Amino acid sequence: METQNRAKLGITSVLAALAGRLNKVNFKTPGADFRRGQSVATIESPRYFGVVRTPLTGRLVTINAALETDPKLANDSPYTLGWFAEFEPALPNNDLASLIEPKNAVEKIRAQIRELRVRCFKAYPDHEMWEIGVECAAVLVRLNELMERCRVGEVVHVVSDDPTADIEMERWSDETGQAVLESRKEGKLMHFIVRKVKA
Repeated sequence: METQNRAKLGITSVLAALAGRLNKVNFKTPGADFRRGQSVATIESPRYFGVVRTPLTGRLVTINAALETDPKLANDSPYTLGWFAEFEPALPNNDLASLIEPKNAVEKIRAQIRELRVRCFKAYPDHEMWEIGVECAAVLVRLNELMERCRVGEVVHVVSDDPTADIEMERWSDETGQAVLESRKEGKLMHFIVRKVKA
């Protein structure tokens, strides 16, 4: 994303989903000059280690220090709060023509999601509950037990094949005050993204 003579660099929701929950981000030092394709940061998760490369030649002006203490921001909000670095492009710079605003890359990203069969949610889950063949009442008991162990802000991905799950999950949210951020039907399965918002 370009702002005046600066451009913000980040990762896509596709990489955020493929990498898994990030637990470490290391940045190169601001003030240095980089060529297109050079690494400006490394990212780590329990199943992934990779680099974040700059798509343009220029100077690394600032980094998003919030990612050093809360790397999961890049999973939850890759196009807003989870940005990585701000660059001042070298001029003249032919690389600028290759940059795409997130709003103009929606279809390209959707095609990648379909091709790679990536599942992207409104918030990246900290915990998974696959409750197949289990009545929704029992699922909610287990969810309550898990939520008691969760910290405020943590997210749970619940999968159920109970046909009443959608209604029961909404009722559970009203009763507990916890947030159902997303519900999605995929075939015979219902997927719910739940965030603990109150202790």
